[in-house]
Amino acid sequence: MTALAPCAAPPARADRPEPRPPSSGAFPTRAASRRWWLIFSAVALVGLVMCVGLLVWNNPMEPGTRGFWLIAKRRAIAVVAIGVVAVSQSMATVAFQTVAANRIITPSILGFESLYRAIHTSTVFFFGVSGLTAARTIETFLVTLVLMVAMCLVLYTWLLTSRSASLHAMLLIGVVLGTGLGSVSSLMQRLLTPSEFDVLTARLFGSVANADAEYYPVAVPLVLACATGLALMTRRLDVLALGRDAAIGLGVDHRRTSVVVLVLVSILMATSTALVGPMTFLGFLVATLAHQFSATYDHRRIFAMSVALAVAVLAGAYFIMNHVFDAQGVVSIIIELVGGLTFIAVVLTKGRL
Repeated sequence: MTALAPCAAPPARADRPEPRPPSSGAFPTRAASRRWWLIFSAVALVGLVMCVGLLVWNNPMEPGTRGFWLIAKRRAIAVVAIGVVAVSQSMATVAFQTVAANRIITPSILGFESLYRAIHTSTVFFFGVSGLTAARTIETFLVTLVLMVAMCLVLYTWLLTSRSASLHAMLLIGVVLGTGLGSVSSLMQRLLTPSEFDVLTARLFGSVANADAEYYPVAVPLVLACATGLALMTRRLDVLALGRDAAIGLGVDHRRTSVVVLVLVSILMATSTALVGPMTFLGFLVATLAHQFSATYDHRRIFAMSVALAVAVLAGAYFIMNHVFDAQGVVSIIIELVGGLTFIAVVLTKGRL
């Protein structure tokens, strides 16, 4: 009986490429990594072009002259404010949503903006418009900053020391405090004269025009220090994003790490709000887009994308409204409108908060 020869393997087809192994880095595939780099490069380029446009576009002086650079230097105050707000709002919102395990809520839930409104409303109520103008000093900026951070530190200390405390209870207390401060502000605003109310309303809208170069020696180092702190904690944030039980199982002190992140978030949000005023939905807008464009768990990529998006959105909005429509004051209103519509769309899509 003749032995059967072993079956030979079928020849490999030349027209069928070998499958590529998935990426083992921050992205599931190399295609996802290339997509992130393409989107990030495009967004960063748009932000850079818009910032340069804010500095040099429609400058009445000849390029290279002393007058040209003086005007560009004055415009640079707004560009620095855009950078500070972009870094603060984007990184604070992404980190806050990770700690809270919820991509709907934002740090404004802790009452920063309500306290900002209460401080400025009480200044006009007790001292008039002249008092509001006289209070535009570095000392007032520091007092506002300290009050905002102190209010959050009290909540965080309670969260850290009390065994029965929880993050959700702290957030609810923040909502109650914000609502109470908002009610007090509304009561005082009703008692103001029409002229005082008009001046106050203009100040309560978030705008880079509210920023003062005198504040930068305090604001810029604070933002850089806190942003660096969050950047150094990206690995822990990646673990926190897995949930409380998983983070504890992997050896991360969930409560203490959360408190450290929240302290950094509070300083960033307080600095941004005290510098330019409230921008409720800017952070939510860029954080939501950053998660959609990044498609990864890696907070290094999400932070970078969110900052680039925030710069592009702010600088682009101010450039278009200021140089095309000559209506700089409505920029924050448009950003809030777009951010609010995005919030509604996300809630309706998810079907829950």
